[in-house]
Amino acid sequence: MSDEDDSQKTEEPTDRKLAKAREKGQTGSSQEVKSWAVLLGAGAGLSLLAPWMMSRTTIYIAGIFEHVEDIELSPSILPKMLGEISFEVGLILAPFFGMLILLAIISNVGQSGVIFAPSKIMPDFKKISPMAGFKRMFSARSVIEFLKGLFKLTILGYVSYSMAVPSMTDFAVMPDFEILAILDRMYVVVLSIVAGALMVMFVVAALDFAYQKFEFNKSMKMSRQEIKDEHKDTEGDPHVKARIRQIRAKRAQQRMMGNVPNADVVITNPTHFAVALEYKMDNMQAPKLLAKGVDSLALRIREVAEENDIPIVENPPLARALYAAVELDEEIPVEHYQAVAEIIGYVMRLKGNNSVGNEQTIR
Repeated sequence: MSDEDDSQKTEEPTDRKLAKAREKGQTGSSQEVKSWAVLLGAGAGLSLLAPWMMSRTTIYIAGIFEHVEDIELSPSILPKMLGEISFEVGLILAPFFGMLILLAIISNVGQSGVIFAPSKIMPDFKKISPMAGFKRMFSARSVIEFLKGLFKLTILGYVSYSMAVPSMTDFAVMPDFEILAILDRMYVVVLSIVAGALMVMFVVAALDFAYQKFEFNKSMKMSRQEIKDEHKDTEGDPHVKARIRQIRAKRAQQRMMGNVPNADVVITNPTHFAVALEYKMDNMQAPKLLAKGVDSLALRIREVAEENDIPIVENPPLARALYAAVELDEEIPVEHYQAVAEIIGYVMRLKGNNSVGNEQTIR
């Protein structure tokens, strides 16, 4: 991607893009944090479990040598014996390696949470392409990773050397020590080197964690056009949505106009507002609004009312009030009962006098 394209990506990533990246296993986690956690596990294992593992191993091996004369070194027995030894030693070392695995998992989950990304384990032939591999080898990210690794090894080497040098004088007199004393001294030296390495790796891991999060957020940034395109994909094309709203409004209007012939009275402004009401005394507690409209729609309601001999009553304040306060298929509110009751009573008197269809004015 060109620098010009990257310069346009100034917007923070949306939740949808971050979710898609997470599905692909892209989270910006730091490998150095995992390495530090494994090294921490190694140090903890050496300090806590090493004496126990050495003791158990020594006892087990000593038991073998005590009965060495009973061991039959035949081709059929030897593989079985080696397998048993490997199994027993493996059981002794299992807590140590289990600690390493557990800390590696915790360090990974702690950075990014639990991620299920099947695409990460699917074969990708592009990754084995020589040309793609060549590009990755000489990319800016690869150079940064190489320099970071070189810096880490240099610092680790210097710290390890500094921790080991004071103990070099002990090696000159070690031939005079017993084997257990030599092992104890080497154990202390190794622990000191691991402790120094842990301090260095902690600093490296913290810096790399911050860098990886910064790079990930930078790579996830979006241009305004990308956000618009994503919004269009998520919410739909605005033009299409507007057209759908128009169609729905038209259908709703058609259904509303189909209810006008069922009205008992139409109250008008006289020309700007029109409200059609229905009231069946036997099964309705209050009049219900069947249709309402302004300007051209109000004119259409009047025309339908005239075609169906529905009384049209002019009452501008009441027409405007009902239009604003009542939605379709809702009963009129209590505060308008008296005004509407007068009009309903007037319409009933008209029907009794067979004067239906005449437009009247009530003020």
